[in-house]
Amino acid sequence: MCGRFTLTVDLLALQERFHFRYQGLLAPRFNIAPGQDVLAIVTEEGERVGKMMRWGLVPFWAKDARIGAKMINARAETVDEKASFRHAFKRRRCLILADGFFEWKKEGTKKVPYRFTLKTGEPFAFAGLWERWKGPSGPLETCTIMTTRANELIAPIHDRMPVILPPERYDDWLDASFDDSEYLKSLLQPYPKEQMQMYEVSPLVNSPKNDVSACIEPVHSR
Repeated sequence: MCGRFTLTVDLLALQERFHFRYQGLLAPRFNIAPGQDVLAIVTEEGERVGKMMRWGLVPFWAKDARIGAKMINARAETVDEKASFRHAFKRRRCLILADGFFEWKKEGTKKVPYRFTLKTGEPFAFAGLWERWKGPSGPLETCTIMTTRANELIAPIHDRMPVILPPERYDDWLDASFDDSEYLKSLLQPYPKEQMQMYEVSPLVNSPKNDVSACIEPVHSR
């Protein structure tokens, strides 16, 4: 699964890399948690547009927005079968920007957090889905992160990982007119382990209340 991630890169660098329009400010985030707003890219009239969306997808048919707390991830293997995700998978796909994510390894009675990044340190895009829910307080845009089986780097820590899309697949994923389910599902593969790295981080990251740079600093070997 993916239950916590980071986006510390400044907005201009993100726009230069992902080529999107965005209005607003963007603060560095060191410990993004479910229920919080995340930066997602969608396509509108042929242009990539950045939007802040709540992490935890609320299907358009939901009666209560609280269902989103259970919808932070969508499994690649069954995304086109689940009622909560299949409509978004056909027409409302997005990129969710990040530069790292966390997983926890169970060691005895405690769980040790690790951060995973690209070896280059560059930001990347998770494959995501999004929905617009019409609630009593107005429309709410929410999203979820696709997951797949873990690669060999992550497998000793967790059996799932978020889908990191290669840049050459961004356009296909974002194109709402493209609905070849088998092809789209073929994009949802584990990212190559040789292009990633991991390191242990402080237990500070265990609490979503802690959103500080210390959350991503390496813990020195004992």
